[in-house]
Amino acid sequence: MASPFHDVSSTQPSMSYKQSGLSRALDKGFVRLTIICASGVALTLLLIAFQVGRDAIPAIQEFGLKFLTTSRWNPVESIYGAWTQIYGTLVTSFMALLIALPIGVGVAIVLSEDFLPLKVQKPLVFMIELLAAIPSVVYGLWGIFVLAPILQGPSLWLYQHFKWIPLFSTPPTGRGIYIAGIVLAIMILPIVAAISRDSLVAVPSELRQAAYGLGATRWETLFQVIIPTAISGIIGGAMLALGRAMGETMAVTMLIGNSSVPSPSLLAQGSTISSLLANQFAEADGLQISALMYAALVLFGLTLVVNVFAEMIVSRVRMKV
Repeated sequence: MASPFHDVSSTQPSMSYKQSGLSRALDKGFVRLTIICASGVALTLLLIAFQVGRDAIPAIQEFGLKFLTTSRWNPVESIYGAWTQIYGTLVTSFMALLIALPIGVGVAIVLSEDFLPLKVQKPLVFMIELLAAIPSVVYGLWGIFVLAPILQGPSLWLYQHFKWIPLFSTPPTGRGIYIAGIVLAIMILPIVAAISRDSLVAVPSELRQAAYGLGATRWETLFQVIIPTAISGIIGGAMLALGRAMGETMAVTMLIGNSSVPSPSLLAQGSTISSLLANQFAEADGLQISALMYAALVLFGLTLVVNVFAEMIVSRVRMKV
């Protein structure tokens, strides 16, 4: 007697997929091309570091680590120290990040949630990302002719009432560290906002629905589920923006004043490593070129430390989440 149950698998067509020889060759070729491109990027980075380090050797031998702790920069006497530029780079970059990070994350929250109609949300996303396409020289001109006159009154008020605080101990001159930091914050804002928004949008909708199912409110879901899940991407975007701020040249050169005199005041004029290179490299000669390369190597090291530190933070946050 035949069994009422028959082997279904024997009657259905096989679902196994076999790649053709051409498809396998294309896959292998794509993998090899990806490896070559990645290796090329790493090799380019190493070559840049080697070239800058080799040209900086005379200054390293001449000044050693004192180059990092002294602030006198005198090409006439061949005496060079980059502490003022290192300080200006760090202060303007972290000031920009301190301003741009909360604003950028707030913008990302507004643009990733349903706070605005879609017809309003899309143009805003486009306009914020368009800020990244504006040339830095335009930011510099805007800072000189628009931002500096606006901030002249508030900065003078800070000096008159709080000059006993070292951060406001010098009279404002129209250009200075604080103006450069604010313009840098505007320049890195699109990076923070765009990457933070992408991270928030990438959070699985199942987590949101599960939080709502447990009785969480919209804000509780946002701050206790969505943001903690996307925090690694937000931190990564912040560190990327910090690296961008540390390497900015033209806008900072136009706004910071390019003074080699060290001062703890944010209202004082200052200098950054990038602005130093932009101002002096074209006319440099001899040991001055090596000193500028030494300063460039320091900037290279600072950005490398920032990126390594960012990777460590992101890795730890991902493990906790």
